[in-house]
Formats: sequence, structure tokens, C-alpha cells
Amino acid sequence: MKVLIPAALLIFQVCAICYARTVPTRYFCWAPFDMQTEYTAKAMVNGHELTPAEFRTRYRRPMKGGDNRSPQHVIDMLAQAEAKHEKSGDKTTIDMKYHVNGGVLRQWHWPESQSQSSQPQS
Repeated sequence: MKVLIPAALLIFQVCAICYARTVPTRYFCWAPFDMQTEYTAKAMVNGHELTPAEFRTRYRRPMKGGDNRSPQHVIDMLAQAEAKHEKSGDKTTIDMKYHVNGGVLRQWHWPESQSQSSQPQS
């Protein structure tokens, strides 16, 4: 029992890390942050393009910046904020261009029904 419980815990952690390395979100993975996501976002709310200050207030992130995690982390933060504001009747579109580790430029769009997530830009 002294060996079984720690061994089971270790095996569970290794499996969790392997799983987290294969999905876009890595919230429960204590593996190293090996991604650098650089992004630029623009948001239109009810026909008004948000200024950098308004964007930061609404999303608690700058319009242009970086994150040392998966781009899905930034996408999730923007989508969660919009899920809250959607209840107030705001009509919002967000366009975010990003690249991971200096790679191919990709784009994400809100609302997600029109999503272009992970589509390379020419």
C-alpha cells in the first residue's frame, strides 16, 4: 500500500501530462510552457471599434500582446468575456490574428459560428 498509492498517483500524473500535450488547452498540465503566442485583436461592439483602453477594460488583456501558453488560453478568455456580455444584448465581433513561436500567422473570429480558428493567413 505504501508503494501502490504513490505509484498510482505518478502514473496518473504522467497520463494527464501526455493527454494535455495533445489538446489545445493545457490548463491542468504542469509541463513546461513551451509556446509563445503573440496576438493582435480588434473588437467591434454595437458598431463601435473598441479603443485599446476600452478593450483592456472589457477583456482584461491588451489588444496586442503575448502569452506564454497555448493560443487557446487567450481565445478562451475573450470568449468567456463575450459570453457574459452577450446576455446584455451586445452585438460583438472579435478578430484576432496570432502566431505561435514565430510560426504561421493564424486567425480566430468571434462569434465562433464564423470561426476561422487556426487558418493560416497568406
